[in-house]
This record gives sequence, C-alpha cells and structure tokens, in this order.
Amino acid sequence: MWNTHTWASRDNKVKLLRLGTPDKEIPAVLDKNGKFRDISSCIKDLNPETINFETLQKLREIDLESLRELDKNKRIGSCISKPGNFFAIGLNYTEHAKETGAEPPENPVLFNKSVHSIIGPNDNVVIPKDSKKLDHEVEIAFVIGKKAKRVSQKEAQDYIFGYCICNDISERDWQKSRGGQWVKGKSGDTFGPLGPYLVTKDEIKDIHNLNLKLDVNGKRHQTGNTNQMIFNFNFLIAHISSYITLMPGDIVTTGTPPGVGLGMSPPTFLKNGDLMELSVDSLGNQKTKVLAE
Repeated sequence: MWNTHTWASRDNKVKLLRLGTPDKEIPAVLDKNGKFRDISSCIKDLNPETINFETLQKLREIDLESLRELDKNKRIGSCISKPGNFFAIGLNYTEHAKETGAEPPENPVLFNKSVHSIIGPNDNVVIPKDSKKLDHEVEIAFVIGKKAKRVSQKEAQDYIFGYCICNDISERDWQKSRGGQWVKGKSGDTFGPLGPYLVTKDEIKDIHNLNLKLDVNGKRHQTGNTNQMIFNFNFLIAHISSYITLMPGDIVTTGTPPGVGLGMSPPTFLKNGDLMELSVDSLGNQKTKVLAE
C-alpha cells in the first residue's frame, strides 16, 4: 500500500516511464530529485487501461519518496505499452514540406504507423535487409487521456494525457515507390522509438514553443520549434476527432521539422553504426544506434 500526502498540492507535475527488459517493463515516475520510483503498486503498466485522468489523480496523491527506488541504469522501455492506435501527421512544418518537394498541405496529412514498430527511446533501430533509404524524423507525440469525438480546438487540451518524443523512422523508398499509402515506409520493426518520458501537460510551460533537435554522429541534422507547425496540437485533435474517435492511450505524432536525410543535397540516409541523438525541451532525450539486420 502506498502512502499519500500533500504532494499533489505542492507539485502536480508528472513524468512517467517504463523500466526493464522488453515485455517485462514496470511503470515508474521521475521524482523531484531525479530518482526513478516504482509505481507498480498503483498501476500495473502504462497502457490504454491505465492512461486516464483518474490514474493521474492517484499518482498525484502518492508520497513519491515512500516508493521503492529503481536502478537508473535499467533499460528504459517505450513510455506506453500496447496502444490501440499510432497515428502520425505528415508535412506539418513548412520548410520540411519544401525540402521533400511537396507543397505545404491545406489539411493535415494523416496516416498510420504500426503499433508493432514501437521500441524504447534508446533501443537499436534496425535497418531491414532490403532497405535503401532509411531516414530519421524527430517529433513530438501526444497521448489521449479520455475518449475524444468531435472535440473543439478550445477544449482539445482537456483530452491530452501527456506528450513524449517520437522518432518517426521512415524508409523513403518503401514510402514513396512501393505504391499505396505511406504506412509501408513508416511501420517497420523498430521504426517508432518513443520516450523516455510520458510528460503530463501541466509540466510543459508552452507546448507551442518547444525546441526539437536531432544529431547524427554528433552533427546537427534537424532543428525546429513547435511554433513553426502548420497545424498546432489543438487543431490536430479537433480535426482528427471529427473523423476518428480517439481513445485513451492512442498516440498521435505531429510531424517533423526540416533537416531529414531525404532533404539533403545529396540525400543522406542512415547507415549501419550511425548514432542518433534527439532532444525536445521538457520531454527529455533519446540516444539510438542504427544497426543492420
């Protein structure tokens, strides 16, 4: 049984994560002293059954320092387990659209990523055997906290449980040259590093003014800010929920700033041994090695 006290009234900000070997992760929280605390006595996992505002209220009432401290050297898994949907938005930064040769869209470009592409923030990204053009995309994803259907922009933030970093790994040849929709090039195994943290919205001062960065082998490739998004977070929730009912735990990753390999001259794609390092204000960092299959 966990103890409660006045933590909620002092600090209701929460950074959640999952620690452990694949498929055996346990839920945890980052406390004010930078220590990982085990919250498995409160919830069994961070998944569609537990990602809701009732859970969040429970967590805000816990005396975090009374919980078991976890080893910070443990593997960090994806910050969400078994989401029902993993949606993505394409071409949502004007300069990124231009570098790919596309016109900025008049409406959001919505597509799916397979939920089976999701891995931890520091897990290896694997180049499939027949891949020729593997690319990176630093993005911010939001996670739904309650059923959202025909939500207005004004009330959109009431439906967001939190935010996290997503690297929308993309195989450009599969995406553009194999026919059909983008899902083929976006859904390979390991194409969805998420985390490290699922950060509640009240921890973020201004979600529409966050810096995003991605380096490959120590060289800056991508830089952007959410104030450059064509369609902001509130618009995206309103737009998507007018067509599709979003459920707790659903993920929507919201597009990438310029600097992807496809847009370089000449185009430069990920290769065996590359190291990607991503950072987003308030959301943490990812460090991912690229390995051949």
